[in-house]
Amino acid sequence: MAESQKNEPYEEPPRDEIPGVSRMHVQAMEAGIEEAWTGAGMKQLMLRTVGRKSGNEHKVALPYWVDPEGRKIVVASFAGAPTHPHWYFNLEDKDANPEVQITTQDGSQWATADPLDGDEYQRIWDLLTADREFYRDYQTRTDRQIPLVRLVEQRPV
Repeated sequence: MAESQKNEPYEEPPRDEIPGVSRMHVQAMEAGIEEAWTGAGMKQLMLRTVGRKSGNEHKVALPYWVDPEGRKIVVASFAGAPTHPHWYFNLEDKDANPEVQITTQDGSQWATADPLDGDEYQRIWDLLTADREFYRDYQTRTDRQIPLVRLVEQRPV
């Protein structure tokens, strides 16, 4: 049985404030602030992508969950917004992002981003939402299927 990765209760920011909160969170991570790597009891990572249109570097702070195989899973929920978050569209573009950079408290890795589908999506969704029930609520807020992305580490940066 996998170790529980339940979150702690927290106050959800309004959706329009999430990008600003993420920018501040990234700044705290880059400044080496220890508390930035855990939020509401969830481990956090910094995801670096290249803009699919702009070619510019983008960084976002995201909570992650570890699947039974030990791989990091991030959720493109954007609190149940009607569209996917921009970072998801960027990593989905394999020409712009054949690999992404992930940074955790333990260091930086190059990783491939593997959006889940089918039976594997459902298996991971069921396990993840057993720990983080708020994602089920997010799913009720939107008609889109909230993407789950497995980040498969390749090598250190």
